[in-house]
Amino acid sequence: MLRADLNDRLTQVGPGTPMGELYRRYWLPVATETDLHDNPVKRVRILGEDLVLYADDTGGLGLVSERCPHRGASLGYGFPENGGLRCPYHGWLFDGEGTCLEQPNQTPDSPSLRERSRIKGYPVRALGGLVFAYLGEAPPPAFPRFDLFTWQEGEGKFRDIGHAVIPCNWLQIMENSFDPTHVEWLHGRLYNYHLGREGKEPTVLGGHHVKIAFDLVEYGIIKRRLREGQSEEDEDWRVGHPVVFPNILKVGGNGLASFQIRVPMDDTHTLHFWYQWFEVPERFADQVDEILHLPDTYPVTLQGPDGSFLMDTIDSQDAMVWVTQGGRTSRDDEHLSSSDQGIAMYRNLLRAQLDANANGESVMNVLAPEDDYVINLPQEQKELGLDSGTGANPFASFLRLQSRYSQRLPELVRRIDAVIADGQDAVTSAH
Repeated sequence: MLRADLNDRLTQVGPGTPMGELYRRYWLPVATETDLHDNPVKRVRILGEDLVLYADDTGGLGLVSERCPHRGASLGYGFPENGGLRCPYHGWLFDGEGTCLEQPNQTPDSPSLRERSRIKGYPVRALGGLVFAYLGEAPPPAFPRFDLFTWQEGEGKFRDIGHAVIPCNWLQIMENSFDPTHVEWLHGRLYNYHLGREGKEPTVLGGHHVKIAFDLVEYGIIKRRLREGQSEEDEDWRVGHPVVFPNILKVGGNGLASFQIRVPMDDTHTLHFWYQWFEVPERFADQVDEILHLPDTYPVTLQGPDGSFLMDTIDSQDAMVWVTQGGRTSRDDEHLSSSDQGIAMYRNLLRAQLDANANGESVMNVLAPEDDYVINLPQEQKELGLDSGTGANPFASFLRLQSRYSQRLPELVRRIDAVIADGQDAVTSAH
């Protein structure tokens, strides 16, 4: 159990809260680059602040407070012009630092009024298809160039980014990443129950966990598991899944490498990114060129029309258990067991980093501005176990993830199916 005051310390993320101030030490993704291609002005809510992200008419990016200081209208309905963002109401112009550059109908011009009209502006930077923001005190730390953010498309490799707003606190989502045994039940036994009712092929995720372990490392925690029938030479135990402090899980295998990134919007909403790279075997690599024209981002559907959570993807199953705990769950009535040792380790790490931040000390993964280098993270390469492994198309099983809502992956699966069918037809004809 966790006392209510300690739970507040870990879950509240608004300005001035301990966790909110810790999160403001990090660069956080707030949108995809494709979002701004579709519309150069986007309202975002991050760490309890209502902001507007925009691409100006010179190609620069800005992130400013949503409320215009003139009469309070939303800058989220404004438009980019003259290197800044104009308010839709009276045309006041703001740059990315929040400086008021113009007040068109103010006569005579008043530099002091423009100075008093300054709003918050935060640094933003695009990398790897995402737009990141830094909401903390200057100077910003080095940008976290974790490996997948630096990859390039081509030669059989492509990127896909799913996103959704999850209506619950960020910690409920992150604690799931330190709970290996839920896979056995939620994604194994429960999923197979639903698949069986539909007459579909089961997963092999229901294997019983013999033991689990968690290792504190320089960038966070690695979780490891050993199932019945495995040895300690298997990747589940030997490599494991890295969790990058404070909010990124790396997972993948069999051609998939992905980050699950959880960004607190406020105390009861989380912006979730499924940041994925797919590497296609050489036999099918030429098919990747045929899908790169399709958008690399997409919204993820987790609930049906009646609000019930869908049970047909791994990710909607996860969302169900996150959200049904409540918008911000209490923890003073929980009963942790031995399988929750990773959650206990993560909470201890959070407390230690909160204390360090409060004392003005260095915190994990906040790098000095000059420390701009790529950080490579380990990852398993095994099959994920989403089906029985008997299918000829190596990417079809990924449609049991939220990737089914992508425009790119389903089209790739269709094309690979066609290549396989053509090959089988050629063999048949030869005989």
